[in-house]
Order: sequence, then C-alpha cells, then structure tokens
Amino acid sequence: MSDYIIRATAADSQIRAFASTTRELVEHARIIHETSPVGTAALGRLLTAAGMMGSMMKGDKDLLSLIINADGPMGKTSVTADSKANVKGYISNPSFQNPPNYLGKLDVGGAIGNGTLRVIKDMGLKEPYVGTVGLITGEIAEDLTYYFATSEQVPTSVGLGVLMNKDNTVRQAGGFIIQLMPFASDEIIDKLEANIKNISSVTSMLDEGLSPEGILKRVLDGFDLEITDTLPTQYHCNCSKERVSKALISVGRKELQSMIDDGKEIEVNCHFCNTNYVFSIEELKGLLGR
Repeated sequence: MSDYIIRATAADSQIRAFASTTRELVEHARIIHETSPVGTAALGRLLTAAGMMGSMMKGDKDLLSLIINADGPMGKTSVTADSKANVKGYISNPSFQNPPNYLGKLDVGGAIGNGTLRVIKDMGLKEPYVGTVGLITGEIAEDLTYYFATSEQVPTSVGLGVLMNKDNTVRQAGGFIIQLMPFASDEIIDKLEANIKNISSVTSMLDEGLSPEGILKRVLDGFDLEITDTLPTQYHCNCSKERVSKALISVGRKELQSMIDDGKEIEVNCHFCNTNYVFSIEELKGLLGR
C-alpha cells in the first residue's frame, strides 16, 4: 500500500488526527491532466485534503467535494472524494505557470488568486451540507484550517505539501489534519500549538523518509498517539460510457435531436480523468429512444 491514510487519536481522545502520503495519486493526476508544476501542487494539495476529509465520513455512498472558485489565472479547481478515500479532480487551466514566490517555492496562492472555497458533503440527506468561506491565502492548507474553524467550529491545523523533481514529476506528496475535540484542556491546546510551531513542512518530513505514522508522531510528540485505522487512498474516476449516456439523456429530447440533426458524431470529455467518449448518430438515436 504505497498511498495511504492513517486515522488516530491522542491525549485520551482530546485530539483526533489524520495523515497521508499521496505521491502516486498526485503523479497520476499530473499525467492525465498534464499539469504544470504549480498546477500539480494546487491540485495535489486539494486531492490530498479531500482524501483525508472523505475518510471522516461514515456512509458508503457519502461524497465530499472541495471547489475553489477564484480570479487567478489557474481558474476553478475542483476535487471529489468518497468515504473510502477514492479521489478525483481537475483544474480549469492546468498548464498555467508563474514565477516562484519570494521564498523560492511554487506560488500556488498567486496562481489561484482571490475567491472562495466551497465544501459540499452529500450524505444522502434531503439537501447536501454546503459551507463556503473566503480564501485566506490560496495556499489551500490555511484556507481549509479557516474553513474548519468558521464553518464547522472545530479548531484544526491542516498541513499539505507537494514536492516536485527537476523533471517535474512528483517527488513527495501528503498531508495531515489535526483536530481538537470540544473537551480538550488548555494544557493540551498549548502543548499542541507549541508542537505545530516547531515542525517543518510536510514535504520536508516526507523527504526525510517519514511515513504518515512518523509525521503524526512528530506533530503529536509527547502525546499518547493511538493509530485507529489505516486505509488506502487512490485517484479513481468512476465515469463510463453508460454514465455519460445518462448525462446526455438528461439534457432532454430537444437537445439530443439537435445533435442528431447536425449529422456528426459527438465527443464528450470527462473533466476528472480526461477520457473522451464518442457517440455516433445511431447511438444518439438510441439514447433519444430511451
């Protein structure tokens, strides 16, 4: 199991924690979307976060979406995860590249710009839960930290990172989410804050060779860490020609007839995995009949 997430508790369940390594799934996303280094970093961070947040959900059919709508040149970034930590996502302008920031690192915030982060949780209820916050930095980890504090009222620290090789393949990717429970003592809170101030970046820890377990041991140093679960996370798109067929049927008879009258086969692209589905005139007539 190369890419995986661990779930844990600490300090007599006053803290719950998640950590993941996601190099393979982020590299897969880079290949299928042909993302620039900064695009890989942005999408990779959001995919990593979505996997951990998806694993927080209980139902087999529960779905989580993280959507960034912003005014930067990278455009919209959208990812989806299920409760088994299967993730998929896309960026509107995946090839955009900008200069490094003042620290010499990939300028994800500059590429994303100003806008909003929307979190949608579809848990099979009449209406999905939707929380929207303004972007704080556009660097994603800080924006999710802000989301948890304001929309879910859960004090949270989010760390995310994607490190690139010189040939623009993914060297390291992963992250952590640390949350304080409502009954956490002031002593626990102070100690955790001190720990987080002293840790290096997620990619630095991964590049040192730390596993998700090692990351949590460092972030939660001095606490009685108990790992409760380990699960794989992967890039997985569940699209198929049949699912696309249903989407075409949903546009209505008038639109389908218009496509048929044009006399040309149509090609439908899946944003999430970049697969193209071709429908002949005869296939479109069959869909009209359905």
